[in-house]
Amino acid sequence: MSDTVRQPVIQSVSRAISILRCFDGDAHFSLSEISRMVGLHKSTTAGIINTLKAEGFLDQDESTGKLRLGLALFSLAVQARRGIVEICEPHLNTLLNLTGETVNLAVLDKTEIVYIAKKESNHSVRISTSVGKHLPLYCTAIGKSILASMHRSEAEALVEMIDFIPFTENTLKDKEQLLTALETVRREGVAYDFEEFQPGLICISAPLCYRRNNPIAAISVSGPTLRINDKVRREIAGVVKEIADKICVELASLG
Repeated sequence: MSDTVRQPVIQSVSRAISILRCFDGDAHFSLSEISRMVGLHKSTTAGIINTLKAEGFLDQDESTGKLRLGLALFSLAVQARRGIVEICEPHLNTLLNLTGETVNLAVLDKTEIVYIAKKESNHSVRISTSVGKHLPLYCTAIGKSILASMHRSEAEALVEMIDFIPFTENTLKDKEQLLTALETVRREGVAYDFEEFQPGLICISAPLCYRRNNPIAAISVSGPTLRINDKVRREIAGVVKEIADKICVELASLG
Protein backbone atom coordinates (compact mmCIF):
# COMPACT_ATOMS: atom_id res chain seq x y z
CA MET A 1 0.00 0.00 0.00
CA SER A 2 1.28 3.45 -0.85
CA ASP A 3 2.61 5.54 2.03
CA THR A 4 0.48 8.45 0.82
CA VAL A 5 -2.85 6.61 1.05
CA ARG A 6 -5.13 7.88 3.81
CA GLN A 7 -2.39 9.92 5.39
CA PRO A 8 -3.77 12.87 7.38
CA VAL A 9 -3.45 16.40 6.03
CA ILE A 10 -1.11 18.50 8.16
CA GLN A 11 -3.18 21.48 9.27
CA SER A 12 -0.28 23.91 9.74
CA VAL A 13 0.96 23.27 6.19
CA SER A 14 -2.52 23.78 4.76
CA ARG A 15 -2.83 27.06 6.66
CA ALA A 16 0.54 28.27 5.38
CA ILE A 17 -0.52 27.49 1.81
CA SER A 18 -3.80 29.35 2.36
CA ILE A 19 -1.84 32.41 3.45
CA LEU A 20 0.43 32.29 0.40
CA ARG A 21 -2.62 32.00 -1.86
CA CYS A 22 -3.88 35.34 -0.55
CA PHE A 23 -1.22 37.08 -2.60
CA ASP A 24 -1.55 37.87 -6.28
CA GLY A 25 1.35 39.44 -8.14
CA ASP A 26 2.67 42.42 -6.19
CA ALA A 27 -0.15 42.48 -3.61
CA HIS A 28 0.66 43.75 -0.12
CA PHE A 29 -1.40 42.88 2.98
CA SER A 30 -1.20 43.56 6.69
CA LEU A 31 -1.34 40.83 9.32
CA SER A 32 -4.93 41.78 10.18
CA GLU A 33 -5.99 41.65 6.54
CA ILE A 34 -4.44 38.22 6.03
CA SER A 35 -5.99 36.94 9.25
CA ARG A 36 -9.45 37.96 8.01
CA MET A 37 -8.86 36.51 4.54
CA VAL A 38 -7.90 33.04 5.81
CA GLY A 39 -10.29 33.03 8.76
CA LEU A 40 -7.66 32.41 11.43
CA HIS A 41 -7.01 34.07 14.75
CA LYS A 42 -4.46 36.86 14.49
CA SER A 43 -1.96 35.14 16.80
CA THR A 44 -2.14 31.91 14.79
CA THR A 45 -1.68 33.81 11.54
CA ALA A 46 1.27 35.72 12.99
CA GLY A 47 3.07 32.50 13.93
CA ILE A 48 2.72 31.04 10.45
CA ILE A 49 3.73 34.32 8.82
CA ASN A 50 6.86 34.55 10.97
CA THR A 51 7.89 31.09 9.78
CA LEU A 52 7.21 31.98 6.13
CA LYS A 53 9.27 35.15 6.55
CA ALA A 54 12.15 33.25 8.13
CA GLU A 55 12.19 30.86 5.16
CA GLY A 56 12.02 33.69 2.60
CA PHE A 57 8.52 32.91 1.32
CA LEU A 58 7.16 36.23 2.60
CA ASP A 59 8.85 39.63 2.87
CA GLN A 60 7.77 42.54 5.05
CA ASP A 61 8.03 46.19 4.08
CA GLU A 62 9.71 47.86 7.05
CA SER A 63 8.07 51.24 6.36
CA THR A 64 4.46 50.01 6.08
CA GLY A 65 4.62 46.68 7.93
CA LYS A 66 2.74 45.03 5.06
CA LEU A 67 3.67 41.63 3.70
CA ARG A 68 4.30 40.44 0.16
CA LEU A 69 5.53 37.29 -1.54
CA GLY A 70 9.22 36.62 -0.99
CA LEU A 71 12.01 35.78 -3.39
CA ALA A 72 12.27 32.16 -2.23
CA LEU A 73 8.77 31.41 -3.52
CA PHE A 74 9.50 32.76 -6.97
CA SER A 75 12.84 30.96 -7.06
CA LEU A 76 10.98 27.67 -6.55
CA ALA A 77 8.42 28.62 -9.19
CA VAL A 78 11.10 29.37 -11.75
CA GLN A 79 12.93 26.12 -10.99
CA ALA A 80 9.66 24.21 -11.37
CA ARG A 81 9.15 25.63 -14.87
CA ARG A 82 12.74 25.97 -16.04
CA GLY A 83 15.91 26.60 -14.10
CA ILE A 84 17.18 30.17 -14.06
CA VAL A 85 20.43 28.97 -15.67
CA GLU A 86 18.49 27.32 -18.49
CA ILE A 87 16.46 30.49 -19.03
CA CYS A 88 19.57 32.65 -19.14
CA GLU A 89 21.81 30.28 -21.12
CA PRO A 90 21.14 31.63 -24.64
CA HIS A 91 21.29 35.22 -23.39
CA LEU A 92 24.63 34.61 -21.69
CA ASN A 93 25.99 33.18 -24.93
CA THR A 94 24.77 36.26 -26.79
CA LEU A 95 26.41 38.52 -24.24
CA LEU A 96 29.69 36.63 -24.57
CA ASN A 97 29.59 36.88 -28.37
CA LEU A 98 28.80 40.60 -28.32
CA THR A 99 31.40 41.62 -25.74
CA GLY A 100 34.12 39.00 -25.98
CA GLU A 101 34.57 39.20 -22.21
CA THR A 102 33.74 36.82 -19.37
CA VAL A 103 30.01 36.64 -18.58
CA ASN A 104 28.60 35.71 -15.16
CA LEU A 105 25.23 34.88 -13.64
CA ALA A 106 24.85 35.04 -9.87
CA VAL A 107 22.15 35.01 -7.20
CA LEU A 108 21.85 36.48 -3.73
CA ASP A 109 22.92 34.41 -0.72
CA LYS A 110 22.44 36.47 2.46
CA THR A 111 25.16 39.15 2.34
CA GLU A 112 26.99 37.48 -0.55
CA ILE A 113 26.47 36.53 -4.15
CA VAL A 114 27.05 33.04 -5.47
CA TYR A 115 27.93 32.38 -9.10
CA ILE A 116 25.65 29.85 -10.78
CA ALA A 117 26.85 30.15 -14.40
CA LYS A 118 29.88 31.48 -16.23
CA LYS A 119 30.88 31.91 -19.88
CA GLU A 120 34.63 32.20 -20.25
CA SER A 121 36.30 34.78 -22.48
CA ASN A 122 38.66 33.52 -25.17
CA HIS A 123 41.20 36.19 -24.27
CA SER A 124 44.47 35.13 -22.67
CA VAL A 125 43.81 37.25 -19.56
CA ARG A 126 40.78 35.70 -17.84
CA ILE A 127 38.77 36.26 -14.67
CA SER A 128 39.19 34.08 -11.58
CA THR A 129 35.51 33.55 -10.80
CA SER A 130 33.96 30.10 -10.85
CA VAL A 131 30.54 28.50 -10.49
CA GLY A 132 29.76 28.06 -6.81
CA LYS A 133 32.11 30.80 -5.66
CA HIS A 134 30.79 33.29 -3.08
CA LEU A 135 31.78 36.96 -3.05
CA PRO A 136 30.59 39.91 -0.93
CA LEU A 137 27.74 42.13 -2.08
CA TYR A 138 29.45 45.47 -1.44
CA CYS A 139 32.51 45.06 -3.66
CA THR A 140 30.95 43.33 -6.67
CA ALA A 141 28.93 44.83 -9.51
CA ILE A 142 26.43 41.97 -9.30
CA GLY A 143 26.00 42.51 -5.56
CA LYS A 144 25.38 46.21 -6.00
CA SER A 145 22.95 45.72 -8.88
CA ILE A 146 20.89 43.26 -6.81
CA LEU A 147 20.89 45.56 -3.77
CA ALA A 148 19.90 48.60 -5.82
CA SER A 149 16.92 46.82 -7.40
CA MET A 150 15.46 45.62 -4.08
CA HIS A 151 12.97 47.53 -1.96
CA ARG A 152 15.03 50.17 -0.17
CA SER A 153 14.08 48.88 3.27
CA GLU A 154 15.26 45.37 2.39
CA ALA A 155 18.48 46.65 0.86
CA GLU A 156 19.24 48.83 3.88
CA ALA A 157 18.58 45.91 6.24
CA LEU A 158 21.12 43.80 4.32
CA VAL A 159 23.64 46.63 4.27
CA GLU A 160 23.44 46.82 8.07
CA MET A 161 24.60 43.18 8.23
CA ILE A 162 27.71 43.69 6.10
CA ASP A 163 31.22 43.61 7.51
CA PHE A 164 33.21 45.90 5.25
CA ILE A 165 36.59 44.27 4.58
CA PRO A 166 39.00 46.12 2.26
CA PHE A 167 40.18 43.98 -0.66
CA THR A 168 41.79 46.79 -2.67
CA GLU A 169 42.32 50.54 -2.36
CA ASN A 170 39.00 51.02 -4.21
CA THR A 171 36.85 48.83 -1.95
CA LEU A 172 33.89 50.70 -0.45
CA LYS A 173 34.70 51.35 3.19
CA ASP A 174 31.33 51.62 4.94
CA LYS A 175 27.56 51.58 4.57
CA GLU A 176 27.38 55.31 3.77
CA GLN A 177 29.61 54.84 0.73
CA LEU A 178 27.62 51.79 -0.35
CA LEU A 179 24.22 53.49 0.00
CA THR A 180 25.52 56.44 -2.04
CA ALA A 181 26.78 54.03 -4.71
CA LEU A 182 23.37 52.31 -4.80
CA GLU A 183 21.68 55.63 -5.61
CA THR A 184 23.93 55.94 -8.65
CA VAL A 185 23.09 52.39 -9.72
CA ARG A 186 19.36 53.13 -9.45
CA ARG A 187 19.76 56.19 -11.70
CA GLU A 188 21.93 54.49 -14.31
CA GLY A 189 20.36 51.01 -14.32
CA VAL A 190 23.76 49.30 -14.22
CA ALA A 191 26.35 48.70 -11.50
CA TYR A 192 30.13 48.74 -11.68
CA ASP A 193 33.03 47.25 -9.81
CA PHE A 194 36.07 49.43 -10.51
CA GLU A 195 38.88 47.27 -9.13
CA GLU A 196 36.99 47.00 -5.82
CA PHE A 197 37.53 43.29 -5.32
CA GLN A 198 40.50 42.50 -7.52
CA PRO A 199 43.14 44.94 -8.83
CA GLY A 200 43.02 45.38 -12.59
CA LEU A 201 39.48 44.02 -12.89
CA ILE A 202 36.34 45.89 -13.95
CA CYS A 203 32.84 44.43 -13.91
CA ILE A 204 29.53 45.73 -15.30
CA SER A 205 26.21 44.27 -14.09
CA ALA A 206 22.44 44.59 -14.43
CA PRO A 207 19.76 42.89 -12.31
CA LEU A 208 17.22 40.29 -13.38
CA CYS A 209 13.83 41.08 -11.84
CA TYR A 210 10.61 39.13 -12.20
CA ARG A 211 8.69 42.18 -10.99
CA ARG A 212 9.61 45.62 -9.74
CA ASN A 213 11.92 45.62 -6.69
CA ASN A 214 12.23 41.83 -6.71
CA PRO A 215 15.56 40.73 -8.20
CA ILE A 216 16.04 37.01 -8.74
CA ALA A 217 19.64 37.26 -9.97
CA ALA A 218 22.01 39.47 -11.94
CA ILE A 219 24.27 39.15 -14.96
CA SER A 220 27.65 40.74 -15.47
CA VAL A 221 30.53 41.16 -17.87
CA SER A 222 34.04 41.16 -16.39
CA GLY A 223 37.39 41.96 -17.89
CA PRO A 224 40.77 43.59 -17.23
CA THR A 225 41.04 47.38 -17.17
CA LEU A 226 43.70 47.18 -19.87
CA ARG A 227 41.00 46.05 -22.34
CA ILE A 228 37.95 47.85 -20.96
CA ASN A 229 38.50 51.60 -21.28
CA ASP A 230 35.73 54.16 -20.71
CA LYS A 231 34.38 53.89 -24.26
CA VAL A 232 34.28 50.10 -24.18
CA ARG A 233 32.75 50.17 -20.69
CA ARG A 234 29.86 52.34 -21.87
CA GLU A 235 29.27 50.08 -24.85
CA ILE A 236 29.27 46.97 -22.67
CA ALA A 237 26.95 48.63 -20.14
CA GLY A 238 24.38 49.25 -22.87
CA VAL A 239 24.55 45.65 -24.05
CA VAL A 240 24.35 44.24 -20.50
CA LYS A 241 21.26 46.32 -19.74
CA GLU A 242 19.61 45.35 -23.02
CA ILE A 243 20.19 41.63 -22.44
CA ALA A 244 19.03 41.90 -18.80
CA ASP A 245 15.81 43.60 -19.94
CA LYS A 246 15.12 40.74 -22.36
CA ILE A 247 15.63 38.16 -19.63
CA CYS A 248 13.32 40.11 -17.30
CA VAL A 249 10.57 40.01 -19.92
CA GLU A 250 10.99 36.24 -20.17
CA LEU A 251 10.92 35.86 -16.38
CA ALA A 252 7.75 37.94 -16.16
CA SER A 253 6.06 35.68 -18.70
CA LEU A 254 6.53 32.73 -16.33
CA GLY A 255 4.55 34.34 -13.54
